[in-house]
Amino acid sequence: MNKKYGLGKGLRALIPENALDIGEENQKDIKYINIDFIVANKSQPRKKFDKDKILELSQSIKEYGIIQPLVVNEIEDNTYSIIVGERRWRAAKLANIKEIPVIIMNLSDNEILEVSLIENIQRQDLNPIEEALAYKKLVTELNLTQEELSNKIGKSRTKITNCMRLLNLDDRVQNYLIDGVITEGHGRALLGLESNDLQYELAQTIINKNLTVRDVEKLIKNVNSHKKPQQNETKEQNVYYLDIKDKLENLFGTKVLLMDKKNKGKIEIEYYSQEDLQRILDILKI
Repeated sequence: MNKKYGLGKGLRALIPENALDIGEENQKDIKYINIDFIVANKSQPRKKFDKDKILELSQSIKEYGIIQPLVVNEIEDNTYSIIVGERRWRAAKLANIKEIPVIIMNLSDNEILEVSLIENIQRQDLNPIEEALAYKKLVTELNLTQEELSNKIGKSRTKITNCMRLLNLDDRVQNYLIDGVITEGHGRALLGLESNDLQYELAQTIINKNLTVRDVEKLIKNVNSHKKPQQNETKEQNVYYLDIKDKLENLFGTKVLLMDKKNKGKIEIEYYSQEDLQRILDILKI
């Protein structure tokens, strides 16, 4: 079988597309390595693997073998780290395969990080939180702007920004997204609640009552409309201020607070590391 691995434009610069074409002309590039000499990639963004799908793939490997070689990087003598193909590696171990086909690359740590994250993003193998963390890691550790990341992976900056905002959700709500019991749309709607406890309570209601995203948006609008504004919070609830707040959060990809008192105020922009601060400074061109 002559099958090409569908790389996105962000990966072609690092792994040539024909390196993963296993036609006869590239058979010489494939090595067979003892599976015990191969280790998982620490930068793998996907933390949750579907056991049933791994078992299904394992059965297929038992019958047909590994059709597509893994891509690995040599980290020391006779030890290799997976760049692309961890699901196949896990399934092969389950199938008691002793040797597996690989293509050995020579990439830097940053290139490995970039390939492992972008490959998973482009294959849509990640849940929304894993995807958001992958974007954050690419932005902070590779010192990319969201615009540069957008061009690299072929996704809109708005999509990237909205996904990263999910990291502002309550941790318990993030776990619901990881487990797939609520959707990314539900998560974005829940960002309309500032209280973590309220986010969690409404997430439980979503699950128990099987609420749609539109249902959640209506509930949140009702909650916010009945919330008594504090002394210095009146203008924060003004549609104009909320619109500015939303635009700033989309621009910076993080939580922004607007505080106003007697026509004076301040803007607070949250950051989570020195790299994240530098990313924001880059956006501000400071």
